[in-house]
Amino acid sequence: MAETEAIQLLQRLNQRLQEGGIGLRIEARGGRLHLRGTLPPKPGSDRLLPTQQRWPLGLPATVAGVQAAEIQAKLLAVRLWEGRFRWEDQDLKGPSLGDRLEAFAAHFWQVRGGDLRARATWEKAYAPYLRQLQQTAERYPHLSEGEWFYRTILGWPVASRSRQVGLTALRALQEFWPVDLPFRWEQVRGTYRPHQAQPRHLPDEATIVAIYHQWPPGPWQRAYGLMATFGLRNHEVFFCDRQPLQQGENRVEVGLTTKTGCHQVWAFPAEWVDEMDLRSGPLPPLRTDLRHTSLQRIGQQVTQQFRRLGVPFAPYDLRHAWAIRVLRYGLPDAIAAQMMGHSLTIHNRTYQRWIAQRDQGAAMAAAWQQRQAEQVTRI
Repeated sequence: MAETEAIQLLQRLNQRLQEGGIGLRIEARGGRLHLRGTLPPKPGSDRLLPTQQRWPLGLPATVAGVQAAEIQAKLLAVRLWEGRFRWEDQDLKGPSLGDRLEAFAAHFWQVRGGDLRARATWEKAYAPYLRQLQQTAERYPHLSEGEWFYRTILGWPVASRSRQVGLTALRALQEFWPVDLPFRWEQVRGTYRPHQAQPRHLPDEATIVAIYHQWPPGPWQRAYGLMATFGLRNHEVFFCDRQPLQQGENRVEVGLTTKTGCHQVWAFPAEWVDEMDLRSGPLPPLRTDLRHTSLQRIGQQVTQQFRRLGVPFAPYDLRHAWAIRVLRYGLPDAIAAQMMGHSLTIHNRTYQRWIAQRDQGAAMAAAWQQRQAEQVTRI
């Protein structure tokens, strides 16, 4: 089935090349892809004029290989049109890593589109790790591509988020443009567990209020208050609509430009809205135009401000503390997950310790009440 899909994709590719006026075709020969077209004579040839020739692309005749071949054909066409095609060029022996990264980037934007969320994903979860792969290749030019992958991965600590996110990026690249790897992906999988809120780091309500009063009155104090009261991520405070607050309600709406899309959040506890003067007033004047910055950069600026003031916990701990409060207030887990902008699965995994304590406490209370009722009945 996959072979049939690749053949159909190859046929459509050649049709697009023809319609685009590109005099090149891609052929599948012996399970590998070759480019056929009118190319200049090879070095040492007695021919003087370009002739029909084939050039092995080093790609398998698979769906991913055909997708990569389309980019390679277009890159080669540009070289021919600009008169830059030279058989002597080393990178014409096969696509270089730079060609592969360029092709993968083009594929990413074609599939994901060019919206702000896609850009944030690329800049945070792909570009940094692909740059590290490129740096590894430049540092160790004598190694194979698969070894470049391996060395890059070994540079990320096993229990780090870098290992987790970096593997996702490299695996996507390898699936797009197959590379022979000297390892299996499960062998290099890390041990990072992102969904683990640690109780010793979470501030209680008294501590949150005390730190609020340590901030100088103004935009940053207000931003802190909004994050604490609504459990917002670092960047979400700059993309939330406070119009409901101005109308007397105790909720905000987090905008579509954020990590998880639009969702509504209610204040817990509600009295903090007025105690912290959150209904109106300016926020810190950070650049929020995502054409010129990123959600990650905005979040970093918030973290830096916390450090400048000497806040004894991280901004994200305010979000965890909010989640624990609503759990203790009795808000259903599914509703809490919706307000936090993540799935119920992630919510339960992140706060499973507190959810278990709540459920066990409720079960014990119910059992105790049942026992007391039985004793009364006997009397």
